[in-house]
Order: sequence, then structure tokens, then C-alpha cells
Amino acid sequence: MKLSVYYEGQFWVGVVEEEHEGKLKAGRYVFGAEPNDAEILDFIEKRILDLTSGLSQEIQTKHSDERRVNPKRLARRVAAEMKSNGVSSQAQEALKLEYDKRKKEKKTLSRLQKEEMKERKREIKSQQAKDKHRGK
Repeated sequence: MKLSVYYEGQFWVGVVEEEHEGKLKAGRYVFGAEPNDAEILDFIEKRILDLTSGLSQEIQTKHSDERRVNPKRLARRVAAEMKSNGVSSQAQEALKLEYDKRKKEKKTLSRLQKEEMKERKREIKSQQAKDKHRGK
């Protein structure tokens, strides 16, 4: 599991990437103002599991064979990763899939609510017409 915190526009955002059996899940959490160490630790201890357990969209990851890496090369990779802003393209793809899935669910839910509201208004109108016909 990997947590990347970076500044995006006007908010600080944390992206959690979880890789399991060659599949990557990614979740996004908005901190708001610049988080201090205590806020990040609190997020890791209390909220990170809720965020990752709610994710369902996965993408296949591409990995080369893992082997021992020269310590200097590893230090350069870590420095480059610390310098880079944002998250990996695979994590962005997983976030996009999760976003699209939630958007589709919300769209169907709002459509159902609109239909229920129309039906309720229709029933009220017909009841008012009946009441008016009866002279009430």
C-alpha cells in the first residue's frame, strides 16, 4: 500500500494505491488545507482501510521481474519519486474507473428519485382533482 500526498489546485490530496495479486486499486482523499504529520497519521490509522475497502475497480499492473537493486540506483529512484508531483498513470486509470462507476450509480439513483417524485406529484394532482369534483 502506498500513500502519495500532493498539492492539486487549491487542495492537498492523498492518493492511496493498493496492489494485490497483480491488480491495482486506487482511492483519493481530499485533506483540504496542508496536512501536518498528525493528520496524516490519523488518516493512516483510522480512515485508510475504509477508503480502500470501498474500492471495487481494479486494473492489471505491469511489472518487470523484481531483483536486487543497487542502493545508489534505489536512492535515485526514491529521490525522483519524491520530486514528482501526482500519482502514477495506473493509479489515475484506477481512480477514473472508480469515478465513472460511482457516477453511473448516482445517475441511476437520481433518475429513480425523479421518477418517484413525478409519480407522487401525479397522485397528488389526481387526488386534488377528485376532491375538487366532490366539492371539498
